[in-house]
Amino acid sequence: MLGAFGAHALKPGLTESGMLHAWETATHYHLAHAVACLGLLAWSAACPNRANQVRWIAFSWLFGCLLFAGSLYWLALGGPRFLGPITPIGGLAFIAGWALVAKEAFHRKTP
Repeated sequence: MLGAFGAHALKPGLTESGMLHAWETATHYHLAHAVACLGLLAWSAACPNRANQVRWIAFSWLFGCLLFAGSLYWLALGGPRFLGPITPIGGLAFIAGWALVAKEAFHRKTP
């Protein structure tokens, strides 16, 4: 929805300010992690004993969306430039979530 809003209603203003790419980047990462969260829901249903680990992954991705995509959305809409350094913190949260996914993927059950 945010991608369509940016592509139609906001495109002239975002293009004029040179922030269309920032908006598109935010929507791509937002969408990718929303879809990944759907997979995470399926995973948590299949492995209820890993609920705590799944919660940490979800928290990392949510935090990443708020900081990474949120700061890019706000910057694209003319928000204060001090938000720029917040974006990489959101990226680190995304990476932390994916690192936890990798850790869980290689988790071995003990007999």
